[in-house]
Amino acid sequence: MSTNTKGFTGRHMLLTTCAFFGIVISVNVTMAWYASASWSGLVVENTYVASQQFNEKTAAIKAMTATGVSGSISLHADVFTYHLHNRDGTPTSVDMVTANFKRPVGDHEDFSVTLKKVGEGLFEADRHLPSGDWIVELISRRGGTLVMHEALRFDTVGFDK
Repeated sequence: MSTNTKGFTGRHMLLTTCAFFGIVISVNVTMAWYASASWSGLVVENTYVASQQFNEKTAAIKAMTATGVSGSISLHADVFTYHLHNRDGTPTSVDMVTANFKRPVGDHEDFSVTLKKVGEGLFEADRHLPSGDWIVELISRRGGTLVMHEALRFDTVGFDK
């Protein structure tokens, strides 16, 4: 009776090592894909200062949203439109709206534009936005007083409301 017992050979070690690193690499690739496909992060000049201002900014935004003023955006044929309205749907009276367009990651394409007033509570900018994700920070003022300050995230692909 003969038994063939070679034990743990070099081939076994090679297969074990390849399997181990194959699992590690596939997990890393999967996690990197999920990270890039979900939250993209934000670029700030100083993360420490931004973290210190977070609660203060959150309280100011909560107070502003309690007024009932809200805005909506649309993009059609390179015309960006911002409609600002009160809780009851009537247009909000503002003099000036500044829009700061930012990419979620990186700042090489960021720009600011003052929107042109085309009606009560209705503002536009005729500007081409390159395809992809954007965050627009909209600052609305009446007589120099801040009426609304909001940031909206949107994707230009398929955005035509």
